[in-house]
Amino acid sequence: MAELRLIVRIANKDLSGEKRIAKALMELKGISQRMGKIIAKEFEKETRIKEDTKLGDIPENMDKKMEEIVLNPEKFGIPKWSLNKQKEYDSGEDKHLIMSELEFDERKNFQRMSKIKSYRGLRRGWGLTVRGQKTKSTHRGKGPVVGVMKKDAKK
Repeated sequence: MAELRLIVRIANKDLSGEKRIAKALMELKGISQRMGKIIAKEFEKETRIKEDTKLGDIPENMDKKMEEIVLNPEKFGIPKWSLNKQKEYDSGEDKHLIMSELEFDERKNFQRMSKIKSYRGLRRGWGLTVRGQKTKSTHRGKGPVVGVMKKDAKK
């Protein structure tokens, strides 16, 4: 068997070769535990390399296949419900974005929400919670203290 590669480059990011495939893929922004497991199973179907293999034990010529599955999971029959951009606002397509593409898309969505002055966009711009959480006692680091103040001691 070939020597273990400690660093494997997939999707322009260096991943740890000492971890199993699914766990190593989680180092990519946009790939969760569930998506990492699904990609590892799909990779096993395509190449006959077991999903619990360490990423560094995969032959170098298989890196391209892994990268192709990571970048275009919808082409390999991965279910639409596992993708992170379903029915995208602009195009209505189902996509799975990772790394800088995901960051750019999130920034673009929040700019759009701020521009149309939606509740969610405004709250996010003000640095407040968006999903109905109470803010009287939590989320304190963003403003002045709320509560009772001690009286000054009289001499």
